[in-house]
Amino acid sequence: MKKTTIIALLCAALTTSTTTMEAQTSNCNPQPGKDGNKYVKYEERTGNESVVYFTRNLSAEGLIKAYEQVSGKISGHIGVKLHTGEPNGPNIIPREWVKALMDKDLRGANIIETNTYYEGDRYTTEQHRNTLKVNGWTFCPVDIMDEQGTTTLPVIGGKWFKKMSVGSHLTNYDSMVTLTHFKGHTMGGFGGSNKNIGIGCADGRIGKAWIHTRQGSDDLWSIAEEELMERIAESTKATIDYFGEHVTYVNVMRNMSVSCDCEGIAAEPVVTPDVGILSSTDILAVDQACVDIIYAMTADQHKAMVERIETRHGLRQLSYMKELGMGNDRYILIDLDNGCKRITAAEAAKGLKPFVQK
Repeated sequence: MKKTTIIALLCAALTTSTTTMEAQTSNCNPQPGKDGNKYVKYEERTGNESVVYFTRNLSAEGLIKAYEQVSGKISGHIGVKLHTGEPNGPNIIPREWVKALMDKDLRGANIIETNTYYEGDRYTTEQHRNTLKVNGWTFCPVDIMDEQGTTTLPVIGGKWFKKMSVGSHLTNYDSMVTLTHFKGHTMGGFGGSNKNIGIGCADGRIGKAWIHTRQGSDDLWSIAEEELMERIAESTKATIDYFGEHVTYVNVMRNMSVSCDCEGIAAEPVVTPDVGILSSTDILAVDQACVDIIYAMTADQHKAMVERIETRHGLRQLSYMKELGMGNDRYILIDLDNGCKRITAAEAAKGLKPFVQK
């Protein structure tokens, strides 16, 4: 979708209140889908295939190689959407990898983040900036996008939202690189590119409340399972529709605790093997490929992660993204380490070594 069209829709959306649930709910009585705890095998899926690139090289060089396969439409003022983590978080993407990538391919880009919905070390902009220093994100500008307020983007085709509230600085960018630490998630089951954008671009006071909290509830986390997955996906759709072709996705499958990086040093110990780095211009395809690799592991390797995904009904992230037309759940997996031949998720998961904390 052209940005001029998006801007026109954005202006229309701004004529209504951004602070009440009634103002932004798409349908009168939407109902969540089902089966977010049921894994659909590749051969049971239908539709087109997208290209996903894969390397086992977990290093700055591997990150650069994966990104460069999918960087063709990234230009202008670039935001790198990254989960920068709670203080001293042990599992976030290494800073030196991100610095190497930005020095080589993303000079002049900013890391982009928003404040948290929960009270903690990233709740206010001042707290957030202190945490950024602790975690070493000091080698380039970091834009806390809701520091100066919010704006809304339309959610086209959503059932929960007509619009999503995001950090006001988001629309300052021409392109977005979604650089994601793929891992488990306490409520989402797993956190891939969809979670990174859907939660990470929603502002800390309004957008995240719309996603997480039922109106009138005292429980911040009163929305869960399939409904939560759908709300996250609709939030993501608002952002990626805004950027159109000028957004790309890189998922790093390393230090995959079942806990999100928002849990910092309290995250559950990592028991899932490291895998590699995947990239695509299709958000559904790259998240689906990561999930497929998890399921292709041996039972002892993937037990904790599969349990986390299925008990939270996190697979609804994938099926709902497909329903919304956000991408394909079938893909051509290209092995960058072996002559760019096509491989399966099972081949990508073959021969993995037990995780060792470095």
